Amino acid sequence: MPVSERIAAWLSPMLDSPAAYLHRMATDPMLLVSTLLTLGVILVNGWTDAPNAIATCVSTRAIGVRRAVGMAAVCNFLGVLVMTAVNHSVAATVYNMADFGDDAHAALIALCAAMAAIVIWATAAWYFGIPTSESHALIAGLSGAAIAIQGDLRGINRAEWRKVLWGILLSTALGFALGFLCARLTALLFRSANRSGTENFFARAQICGGAATAFMHGAQDGQKFMAIFLLGEAFSRGDAAGGVFTVPLGLMLVCSAVMGLGTSVGGYRIIKAVGMDMVKLKPYQGFSADLAATACLLLSSLTGIPVSTTHTKTTAIMGVGTARRLRNVNWLIVRDLVLAWVFTFPGCGLLGYATARLFLRLFG
Repeated sequence: MPVSERIAAWLSPMLDSPAAYLHRMATDPMLLVSTLLTLGVILVNGWTDAPNAIATCVSTRAIGVRRAVGMAAVCNFLGVLVMTAVNHSVAATVYNMADFGDDAHAALIALCAAMAAIVIWATAAWYFGIPTSESHALIAGLSGAAIAIQGDLRGINRAEWRKVLWGILLSTALGFALGFLCARLTALLFRSANRSGTENFFARAQICGGAATAFMHGAQDGQKFMAIFLLGEAFSRGDAAGGVFTVPLGLMLVCSAVMGLGTSVGGYRIIKAVGMDMVKLKPYQGFSADLAATACLLLSSLTGIPVSTTHTKTTAIMGVGTARRLRNVNWLIVRDLVLAWVFTFPGCGLLGYATARLFLRLFG
């Protein structure tokens, strides 16, 4: 088949699906609620997760906040679009993460509850300026809601959860190691170079690095939210098993736009915590952190492992700071971040469980 026909065949279902989705949403109030809550989660993701991608290039003043937010929005969309064409296994992992049982109506109610729990959790984290992982909040909230509807651990797909555990190891250990190695290697390669020349070079390189990280953030987090939209649409059709997996182009546009809006509204708190307070970065260090985070996110996206952009970028920055000297890192900030990460799974899981029980009693 010619390349043009392959592209047309790939785009056709993505272009046709939005009209059917909008029609379904107009006739099913619970799908409308699910969609609005999912958009709310994406907006909060723009506050809490998306700023991590551009934190380093903004903190070193390589690019202004407004331009960085615009760049992140475009790159997020391109990340969803391109990586979905290449490999949408991250979205498929989240799509199959939880088993909501055979009652599609109850499943849609539980899905709404999970989204509400995630919005509550993430908004609280944003208020305190703590970059928690929306990816892990999403997975924990879905799992808690599925356990609530099933009544036991049958609501958890253990095979997909193993990927999550691998993702935690990949995003933290590999993110830190790559950040450390990239910073050391960059310092070694440019140790004899003219200082002002290298500063200018890395300032420009950081913009490319921030764009690449934002692209991979879209590839990871954008795909996860696609899965939630499509789960809601499948439950609305009466298909509790989830149905066929196709990502509409319109949803990609909506997700990237809402995510960009969230970053522009509230992203500076997270940029300050990650890119300024935790480690004082030089341009070459910011570039090294971007390079390390992008490589880690690319590897996880190609293997279908859902990882946290927050964990990956933050540990890469820690590795970069440690490469110069240990005291360069503000370990009190690191402690607060790690505690927030540790409590995300049980905290958001319990919140998802409690909210699902409440929603099922009120609307079931």
